[in-house]
Amino acid sequence: MQYICRMRSNNPVLLYACFGVPAERWCRELRRALPQLEIREWPDAGDPAEIDYVLAWNHPHGFLRQFPCLRVIFSLGAGVDRLLEDAQLPPDVPLVRMADPGLAVLMREFVIMQALYYHRDMPVYQAQQRAALWRQLPPVSASERRVGVMGMGQIGLHCAEGLRELGFDVRGWGRTPRAGGAGAGGAVAVMSGREGLAPFLRDLAILVCLLPLTGETRGILNQKTFSLLARGAYLIHVARGPHLVEDDLIAALDSGQLSGATIDVFAHEPLPSEHRFWRDPRLILTPHVSALTRPQTAAPRLAENIRRDLAGEPLLDVVDRARGY
Repeated sequence: MQYICRMRSNNPVLLYACFGVPAERWCRELRRALPQLEIREWPDAGDPAEIDYVLAWNHPHGFLRQFPCLRVIFSLGAGVDRLLEDAQLPPDVPLVRMADPGLAVLMREFVIMQALYYHRDMPVYQAQQRAALWRQLPPVSASERRVGVMGMGQIGLHCAEGLRELGFDVRGWGRTPRAGGAGAGGAVAVMSGREGLAPFLRDLAILVCLLPLTGETRGILNQKTFSLLARGAYLIHVARGPHLVEDDLIAALDSGQLSGATIDVFAHEPLPSEHRFWRDPRLILTPHVSALTRPQTAAPRLAENIRRDLAGEPLLDVVDRARGY
């Protein structure tokens, strides 16, 4: 069957196809942000040729090929690695990541919370509590605690600036050059590229991973990376599960190179109940909640992109498929 696609500027159609994510709040907020938008919920898509846009998450590979007139694919999340793993993803349709301003706020809160937890020696005090041991540790100034943020996109930069405002000695690293952000007391020093990775890691007391998942960053949290950190350092991993080499993390903890880690993302989610991480007291585990996309803050950004598309204006937050983000 041959389809003739046409612009429905007065009544654009979006298909909500976020598997495992309830549609009600999303559809309500999207209708509020763009009243003329017609929203259909999978599997009630109707005629596939009438679908202009898909809001997608965790869909089966090949799912999006059934919509011949698709104008834009919107990702429910900031990370698009799962979408890009779909070899049948329509190659000529723009892919837009979720740039929810609320995500940056939530991630900044989470990263700061965990950095302060480690900075103020809370793991030690919790161990002392279990042993009924009363012993005060001398406090260390935040300016004496070096924190590194891997991944200096919008969210990473926001987190780095927040840490800097608290007085930490902060540096950032990204795959490509990027200017640092202005924070209290000065700019965040940013290093980049393979040549900048080792200098960035050297002597960090806390390492925060916020990288996108690409072929180059997969497995980057490994023995070599951990060996360059200050002895007894901590890891805060809030990016993507496959960044982490799990055996190398355990080895670094066993050797004392790392003192502990907060892990919010895993190679397999939900984390299986038999996984060894659950029973390791050196780890803090959270179920991928460091920054959840919220419809009330994300829907206006998505609606703005639909308005732009209908007006023939450039889209915001388009993914460079070659780079992976």
